[in-house]
Amino acid sequence: MEKRKLNRITAGFIVLVVMVLILMFSNSLRRSSHITLPEEGSSPGQAEDTNASGGDALTVIAVTPETVQTAIETLTRPRQYSRVIRVEQLWDGGSGSFETTVTVSGRWTRTDRSLSDGQVRHTITDGEITYIWYGSESSVYSAPAGDITPDDEQAIPTYESILDLPVEDIAAADYRSVSDVNCIYVETVQDPEGYTQRYWVSVETGLLVASERLLEGETIYRMASLTADLSTPSTDRFILPDGTVLRDT
Repeated sequence: MEKRKLNRITAGFIVLVVMVLILMFSNSLRRSSHITLPEEGSSPGQAEDTNASGGDALTVIAVTPETVQTAIETLTRPRQYSRVIRVEQLWDGGSGSFETTVTVSGRWTRTDRSLSDGQVRHTITDGEITYIWYGSESSVYSAPAGDITPDDEQAIPTYESILDLPVEDIAAADYRSVSDVNCIYVETVQDPEGYTQRYWVSVETGLLVASERLLEGETIYRMASLTADLSTPSTDRFILPDGTVLRDT
């Protein structure tokens, strides 16, 4: 009887060990997001790539003004996507807003912006040349893009400019969620003209999902685009009114 009791205890112990081993292996094989956030106190270029070492790919750790530039460097925008951006501009006694449909395919970016007069302004640019037309017009104006970037055409700030800031110009940085979108948040110090910029960048897509611009503490600009379609855009999104196809093949 004592022997049977001992055998039951031994069998139970073996089952417990097997369960622990299964849990350990399942945790080590769990997949997560590809973004690796830098550790507090690390300098740019020193963020550890845990994919290479076989660990979890997402390490949710402190993001500070000292480490946020490293975090931003790990982000990559998708090569193909479409989304709608809503922009609101505010001034003393009034405000205005507009929406822009954005479609990106490789180096090409298309914007379709609804204007206050009811017209739609269309642009397609590769960062070197920009094509512009209005509504259903067949005539297209083209010109060198110059300093006007695809982000400028979308009426959004280029968040990569954070990389050029001295650390002392970054007032706050952390990791936070906006409407269930996990973001890196950055706020700049007020510049000599009185402007402050705030950014919320998705760690999953690398896209700017929200931004604010303040003048002397008062909000004068807001943008939001919390969702994006990452499927390949339709070819007809990059055809000029004369039938010229611009999209990368």
